[in-house]
Amino acid sequence: METSMENCRLCPRQCGVNRNAGQKGVCGVGSELYIARAALHFWEEPCISGKEGSGAVFFSGCTLKCVFCQNYELSHQEVGKRVSLERLAEIFFELEAQGANNINLVTPDHYIPLIAQAMERSRVQGLKIPFVINCSGYETTELIRRLDGLADIYLDDFKYMDSAKAQKYSGAGDYPERAQESLAEMVRQCPEPVFDERGMMQKGVIVRHLLMPSMVHNAERVVDYVYDRYGDQVYLSLMHQFTPFPRLEKWPEINRRVTRREYERLIDYALEKGVTNAFIQEGSVAKESFVPKWDAEGV
Repeated sequence: METSMENCRLCPRQCGVNRNAGQKGVCGVGSELYIARAALHFWEEPCISGKEGSGAVFFSGCTLKCVFCQNYELSHQEVGKRVSLERLAEIFFELEAQGANNINLVTPDHYIPLIAQAMERSRVQGLKIPFVINCSGYETTELIRRLDGLADIYLDDFKYMDSAKAQKYSGAGDYPERAQESLAEMVRQCPEPVFDERGMMQKGVIVRHLLMPSMVHNAERVVDYVYDRYGDQVYLSLMHQFTPFPRLEKWPEINRRVTRREYERLIDYALEKGVTNAFIQEGSVAKESFVPKWDAEGV
């Protein structure tokens, strides 16, 4: 795993490029770490952000390249500043000193062999707060196993149970299968949710699903899979913050916001199934203002 960037097959894309030589696969980055922002973040689930904030480290590049990505500039255009492993570990301690509830590694998938080394170093050096792996759901089981004993919390996207839509909007028709496999490994590592006296998660798995326009049935299938298989072991986070951008004119069927009726249908469905460990969103959160500035703050 440590040398796998020479013939990179870290993600299900299996590009096989030599990232150590500067070649780039679908993720769009080589073997050097690039970070676009490292700062307190207040817009995660309550048990992650709390009042103090989550110490979010946003990595450049992405293996999925969803057409609707809220962080499009970060995932598609690879903005960011190059950092060493030593600097990354320093950033973890700086965020802890700022009062962060955790270190929130955002879209780390394609960098995990490197990030894991920084995680190990910082633990040895005395970092106390949990590590949150804020990932796309499109990972190999082998990659998630590299985090066994290092990851405390998985904040895992589960975008699709519909292969055709996964192919259309993310170019990943195998997404449902890969998401199921990687989630199983996450739950194996963190089988039961654990919270501290403040209600902040210390261990566990949260599965996020972003409801997309006209895709309530896909969302219901995600709820079915996660709840039927894992029950209360896994928390669900059902989101309606889908934001239409001008680039979505090529996909008119999703070039709008999710309606209140669509979101209420999904919530009612989850409640009728018996889901109790879940987060839902209230009010309007589908705004571009919720997208952070990629100005290398804290890097």
